[in-house]
Amino acid sequence: MKILVGFCSLSGNTKKMAEAIARGVKDEGVTCDLKEVSQITVDELLNYEGLIFGSPTYYGLMTADLKRLFDDSVKHHGKLTGKIGGAFTSSGMMGGGGETTILSIFEALLIHGMIIAGDAKMQHYGPLAVGAPDNEAEKNCMKYGKKIAALTKKIYGT
Repeated sequence: MKILVGFCSLSGNTKKMAEAIARGVKDEGVTCDLKEVSQITVDELLNYEGLIFGSPTYYGLMTADLKRLFDDSVKHHGKLTGKIGGAFTSSGMMGGGGETTILSIFEALLIHGMIIAGDAKMQHYGPLAVGAPDNEAEKNCMKYGKKIAALTKKIYGT
């Protein structure tokens, strides 16, 4: 069982979040690959039971690189059904489009038939940091990684 944490990061903020999510996945005992989106081939998506993607917030949406990966993934439409998905973002300010960025990633995952889960207790859609992730944001990222890994284990069995 494997989970991919893919991310785009120019400033390093989203990368720090991705690293914390990957630690959470591994803490749950699930194998995790951490990769820049530019280093992910669309065919690789088939090799994972869980896919978590992170992007900085660009005008309330994911980056063009991540959108390109999703556009190219039409090649595997229907083959990602039932996989577990997640999303996270870093934003320049509160109210700067972070939640809509996560939702834009969710839209692509849902069109593929993937399973996503909200959270009633912490950031409802997924981790969001304003600027560089502080200790609280890193804790949320680790919890999110654990949550997605636990759901993946529940669905795929261990």
